[in-house]
Amino acid sequence: MASTENEKESKTPRIKPIIEAADSLSLGISMVVAVLMGVGIGWLLKSLTEVSWTFWIGVSIGIAAAILNVYKAYSKQYKVFEELAKEPRYAIKKQLDDDEDDDDEYSQKNY
Repeated sequence: MASTENEKESKTPRIKPIIEAADSLSLGISMVVAVLMGVGIGWLLKSLTEVSWTFWIGVSIGIAAAILNVYKAYSKQYKVFEELAKEPRYAIKKQLDDDEDDDDEYSQKNY
């Protein structure tokens, strides 16, 4: 019996929660890195062209990259939540819609 428990433990992925946590942490890190790379690009453009406003082009690129990273993470999580919503045990919206139909029977118009 102990061997079957060990087999179940070995089959379950132990590293999955660590990967999910690192993925969540990587969003914050990627935002910082994107902005820092943008600042670096801006500094490089400023030093090459000797025009001060080109620095802000790089900063804008970095901020845009950070926003894009957030949007991609949001889209990924939204797809996961949509899949969960399709499962019967998480179908709260359908239950709420059914409750609203019951409330219509007892509204003031029907008395």
